[in-house]
Amino acid sequence: MELAVGTIISGKVTAITKFGAFVSLPGGKSGLVHISEVAAAFVSDVHDYLTEGQEVTVKILSVSPEGKINLSIKQAQPQQERPQPARSARPPQRRAVSPPGTGRSGHAAPGGAVLRGQAEAVHDPVRQQTVGAEPLYGGEAGKRAQEKIIENRQAEA
Repeated sequence: MELAVGTIISGKVTAITKFGAFVSLPGGKSGLVHISEVAAAFVSDVHDYLTEGQEVTVKILSVSPEGKINLSIKQAQPQQERPQPARSARPPQRRAVSPPGTGRSGHAAPGGAVLRGQAEAVHDPVRQQTVGAEPLYGGEAGKRAQEKIIENRQAEA
């Protein structure tokens, strides 16, 4: 008997592994039903759905040139038996928004300036400048914020 892709046939479960089940097919051949093709629901253990010696109806998914046959039990079932996932069961996702006047991580710089990039600036004493923070708002407020950061870093050192 020629096994063609898409054919639905009966077979007998010969062995069960943690990744699926081997099924004996007509003509002395056997194929593998991968764990993801055992049932429409999530399968963590194949033993919960199949037993050795059980007769099953399978659909041939593919036949490799080496003769390996991939099978599916869930695709062999009639369409109306397979449950369809509910599309509206999950609530819509909302994006988190930081409070106004804060950086990405929700921290405001001294003086109220919002920092772009890293949430915390680092003072480089060799170059005498603040590295890793750039005021979002330029002008006087941004300069005051950088001066405050520099003063705080020098006080900590």
